[in-house]
Amino acid sequence: MAIDRVKLLERLFEITRGLSASVDAETYLQSIISAAAELTASETASLLEYDEVSQEFSFKFVPWFHRDAVKSAKVPLEGSAAGWIFLNVKPLAIDDVTKDSRHYSKIDDLVGFKTRSILGVPLILHGRPVGVFEAFNKKDKYTREDILVLETLASLATTALQNDMLEKNIFSSQEEARELDKLKNEFIAITSHELRTPLGLILGHATFLRELIGSEFHEQVEAIIRNASRLKEIIESLASVDNYETGGSLVRSRRVSVARIIEDVSASFHEMTKSKGISLKTEIKDGRELWVDIDGGKIAIVLSNLLKNALTFTNEGGHVLIRGEQQPEYIVVSVKDDGLGIPAKDLPRVFDRFYQVESHLTRRHGGMGLGLSVAKVMIEMHGGRIWAESQEGVGSTFTFLLPANKKNEPESPPPFVG
Repeated sequence: MAIDRVKLLERLFEITRGLSASVDAETYLQSIISAAAELTASETASLLEYDEVSQEFSFKFVPWFHRDAVKSAKVPLEGSAAGWIFLNVKPLAIDDVTKDSRHYSKIDDLVGFKTRSILGVPLILHGRPVGVFEAFNKKDKYTREDILVLETLASLATTALQNDMLEKNIFSSQEEARELDKLKNEFIAITSHELRTPLGLILGHATFLRELIGSEFHEQVEAIIRNASRLKEIIESLASVDNYETGGSLVRSRRVSVARIIEDVSASFHEMTKSKGISLKTEIKDGRELWVDIDGGKIAIVLSNLLKNALTFTNEGGHVLIRGEQQPEYIVVSVKDDGLGIPAKDLPRVFDRFYQVESHLTRRHGGMGLGLSVAKVMIEMHGGRIWAESQEGVGSTFTFLLPANKKNEPESPPPFVG
């Protein structure tokens, strides 16, 4: 008997270990069915799943030779041993089915099988029954040990079914996310393409009209040009992210001074800093030009987006500092402000496309949440890295790294083309 118990434990351990093996759920559950028959000395076993809508059981897993016969068969909740086990959430052993009215004999007629005895236990998930695990036709009477074995196997079967369900849900969610992302990218690509032509015409005609009309309507035309330019900026930002994700964007590198980019970009925001009374300073450590092979136009866009973001969220009288620094393997550029800061819960998502720290119902600042995502895309195109550090109410620092080129600095600096 001791040897039998050792073999029993070894077999249960083997089945338990198989739960973490890389086999599909159906193969594993079929092995549990075989183990149930083997370890309880039964002729066969089956796993039934309960359907709450029809209030019937269907055969989820049975031995292969019964599969075709029972694939559409149903066992009622009332008037069956499975139903009694399910409703009472307790094991049931019937040593002679001819003397117990709870046996549902129509399945025997369907598959040409003669049931003599039954042992069944409930399948329990999160504290509630979801099905029944049964073994049939032991030569002797079913014992307490048989119940424990079947309950152990039922627990493993339930875990396997849950894992399979979770895996299918994850796969389905991933497929749905991929499809939604594809539709989103197609929408962005089509929309940005279709808006470019009419917007170009609006800007062109408005600029032409500005030269013709008198000062009486000058303010209105300027409003048209200003807002059309804003729309153009949004469209270009959408296109930049879409081109990167679809592989349509290229980096056209040349030898460029990052220090020159910093000076040019900061100068372009002179009016904005003046109107808000913000102090904007630049600091290039060691006074170096910070030469590197990059796409100057794209890095200028990155810095412009970071600087615009800093100025937008810095109150009047605040301070913004752009710092550039040469390190052995990187050019480091940072934009630091003493503005509103970013809540800790929002910080991990500030580079997500369309993400905005402010609610669309409460926000006081404009924008579509594209500037930082565009900056991230363009830095990554250069093999660099960008991140944010912030403390709410104190300010933020956005920093990006560009891999430094090992070439010597040119004798005469090339002109920067933004």
